[in-house]
Amino acid sequence: MAFMSFSDMNLSMSGSAPNSHSDGTLPFASTGPYGHRKRMRERVIARGASVLADYELLEMMLFFGIPRGDTKPLAKALINQFGSFAEVLSAPVAALKDAGMNSDSIATLRLSSLAARRLGGAEVRERPHLGNWEALLGYFDTALEGAVPGQLRVLFLDNKNRLLADEAVCGTSSQGRETQREAADILRRALEVHATALILIRLCTETAMPEKVIGLDEPLARELMRAGGFLAITLHDVFALHGGSWASLKQLRRL
Repeated sequence: MAFMSFSDMNLSMSGSAPNSHSDGTLPFASTGPYGHRKRMRERVIARGASVLADYELLEMMLFFGIPRGDTKPLAKALINQFGSFAEVLSAPVAALKDAGMNSDSIATLRLSSLAARRLGGAEVRERPHLGNWEALLGYFDTALEGAVPGQLRVLFLDNKNRLLADEAVCGTSSQGRETQREAADILRRALEVHATALILIRLCTETAMPEKVIGLDEPLARELMRAGGFLAITLHDVFALHGGSWASLKQLRRL
């Protein structure tokens, strides 16, 4: 097969020089020796795919386009030429063909790259960023539509203010030990979902206005701030919502 010619080459094709490090060396001094597909698969099964180096991941991806033969030399040679695993995945089709790849191998790389982008996009959709007023108010208008009046909701956020969970809690207006228990339950849940920040949202009933209701959750908010400080969990704000109207403890300077 044509791919066997890569075994001991520092790849230079189509008149272009390989992509080298700043000191002039290539990522791989040699593209050999040959590996074994069975050993690679057993390694992934036994230890997980995260143990693979970039060239090994590329090597295994090439299995699908090259049914027989060792793909390690080609994987290393491609990284030598394009400079990195990421650059190989994003390289133009013509350049990949010039580097010795067949259509099946190129299709495998293209599908893998597309899958990664779509997974990344799905994470953004499933974990919206709520780090500014526009995003937060937009979330109020959409995700909370039809929510139960009087309910207290907790938004659990990560350290980039991405939403991890949106959950209803008991949220009574009690004080003392009951407030401490409610705060402890919320913080325990925050630890379970690896949240580092919280936003509380009180959904007002039809007869209650946000500015009148907002104070009911102030004792819980202060307990969350006190206890959350020991756990590096921040309470960003507490809101009361009624239709398009809202009130905020932070904006009222009560938090």
